[in-house]
Amino acid sequence: MRGIGEVRSAIAAIAARLDPAIAASCRTIRPGDGDRLTPAERAALGGAVESVRCASGAARVVARGLLRCAGAARPIELVPQRPDGPIWPAGYLGSLTHDRAVAAAAIAPRGALLGIGIDVEPLEPLPAEIYAMVVTPGEHAQIAGDPIAARLLFVIKEAVYKATHPVDRIFLDHHDVEVDLAAGVARTRSGRRVAFAADRGSRLVALAVLRA
Repeated sequence: MRGIGEVRSAIAAIAARLDPAIAASCRTIRPGDGDRLTPAERAALGGAVESVRCASGAARVVARGLLRCAGAARPIELVPQRPDGPIWPAGYLGSLTHDRAVAAAAIAPRGALLGIGIDVEPLEPLPAEIYAMVVTPGEHAQIAGDPIAARLLFVIKEAVYKATHPVDRIFLDHHDVEVDLAAGVARTRSGRRVAFAADRGSRLVALAVLRA
């Protein structure tokens, strides 16, 4: 895929900027990636369509590579456990994401961080019909009506949710997360202060961390 190297570099850069304990990367989703799922992973996805299986398999290829580099014991199996995402190996936490073409993952050792979230989306405007559902009144001035920036807010909020939900078990609507783009901080209605880093390149990507 054209531009995947740029996306990979962007993800690595925002991970390093956010916390040196984080390792993150991505790859393109390819036909047959669903076959990279283990039997338990495939069974947990139930009757998911082939495109979902492929995307899930691709994200797990990335995560397994990161975990192997970090020294995680094999075999590495990331069985989905909704709504919290996969079960991570002992000593690690992580997050998976994909859009229609790219799958990504981020991991970190447990202890340094309480939670981590990653999200990726195409570089496309946020659909007008969901703008009001995503952007809070306090965020309007930050994005000055830019629909790409509005979609970046969506990506950041998704990453924040992934970082906090496994810890708090609280469902957050998009308006339950208030983003300060300049400060790199999001605050949730549950009282969490979540640091994030984001990139607006050939794709929109965001990483969020809940610190101990």
